[in-house]
Amino acid sequence: MLMAAELAIRGVATTVVESRSATHDEPRAGTLHARTVQSLTRRGYLSAPDAATARSRRTVTVPFHFAGRPILTLESPAAEGPPMVGRSQADLERFFEARARAAGAVVRRGETVVDVRSGPDRVEVELDGGEVLVGAYAVGCDGARSTVRERLGFTSTTTPPTFAGILGLVRLDNPAVVPSGWAHGPVGSTLANVSPLGLSRIVAHEFGDLPDRGSPVTLDELRGVTSRVLQRDVRMSRPAYLGRFSDFTRLADTYRIGRVLLAGDAAHVHAPLGGQGLNTGLQDAINLGWKLAMVVAGRAPERLLDTYDSERRPVAAAVIANTRVQGALMRPDAEPVRGFVAGLMSLPDNNSGISDLISGQGVRYTDGPGLTGAFLPNAPIGESSVVELLVPGEPVLLLSGDVLEAAPWADRVRMVTVDGSPFADPAILLRPDGYVAWSGATGVSAALTSWFGEPGAALGHTGRTGRAELCGGRACGS
Repeated sequence: MLMAAELAIRGVATTVVESRSATHDEPRAGTLHARTVQSLTRRGYLSAPDAATARSRRTVTVPFHFAGRPILTLESPAAEGPPMVGRSQADLERFFEARARAAGAVVRRGETVVDVRSGPDRVEVELDGGEVLVGAYAVGCDGARSTVRERLGFTSTTTPPTFAGILGLVRLDNPAVVPSGWAHGPVGSTLANVSPLGLSRIVAHEFGDLPDRGSPVTLDELRGVTSRVLQRDVRMSRPAYLGRFSDFTRLADTYRIGRVLLAGDAAHVHAPLGGQGLNTGLQDAINLGWKLAMVVAGRAPERLLDTYDSERRPVAAAVIANTRVQGALMRPDAEPVRGFVAGLMSLPDNNSGISDLISGQGVRYTDGPGLTGAFLPNAPIGESSVVELLVPGEPVLLLSGDVLEAAPWADRVRMVTVDGSPFADPAILLRPDGYVAWSGATGVSAALTSWFGEPGAALGHTGRTGRAELCGGRACGS
């Protein structure tokens, strides 16, 4: 839904095929980490900090866990907003769907994609009712069991699971016997959001014999695992939701085959530790949305889409790696290693580095001169700010001097002359997602050509004639 909003807001005719007829309020991810908060603020989905806060140099910190232990401190600049925002996945889905529809996207719920065919100049998406949709591009946002990935033949690298997990929303007969937060026992761990009056969210991880991933979950199974971990009888009833997960991992070997791309769980799967899956998927959409929109509109060369794979796959690989480390540390027999890691994490630099890894603030897409590849910090720019300049969703060129060399690209890049720039680089080419495409003193025309093609060139589709087909849901893919 975020991908659809990002495309539709930029004028791309967009259709979403969603197998579910309505959003399901399941007790899944509910944490937006710092870089996602910063990105959504720059895109106008979240409120920007007030002027005084935007000029602040304070750092805001919140405690967090690593491998189920409270040894991590997440931090972010106050000028960027809070380091974490609690918002359920279902609420986000409804919010982004509303924004997508308001911008003109067509959302077709209750329909399933059965086939996807990619040609040299279009993509065909066949629905279960026999209808075939045609688009310039298709993005598979259709989850771990992606039809798009399967039909197009995307290969993946996988690792087998080491623990079995169950997520349940249940009524506890005696809430006092279940500790809130993380608890660790001889066979695994639990994470509980205990409600003394209503439904409690119970996440149970168990190491040992692993059940079949496709087998149905029962209340007795959740009760048994929870009781074994906590070493006491935990009675529960009235399950509103039961789901199974593990630390199985998958990473698509490429995110793009021709005119078809993957995003979110269709591209990468890992253990749900630290809320990183939701955030990685949203960042995929933010990264790809502006690129695909500019290519479809003829405002950037098609090669721009190749940067989506080169930038986002390494980020997902790092997430998979750190969740595998967390899974290994959660093993009941890993106590010596846990103690050693806790000692390392007590060192400020180490803690900060892992914090940036979990929160996404460690991402830098290119190791170039100056600010190139970095996420540009929010700072005042004349009467405006970095955040406010990016809300329209266009590339921005910040210049401290003459704009004549860059003028031929004014049809695709917003030119902003800055007096008294807070940044050392005299020229900064700022991408719509907040990252710096290029910075320096000379070579601005070469940088603009590299990212956005020759000035005045007709690069492809224009306006709303280009169409992107998107898919969400468990069993659809276009």
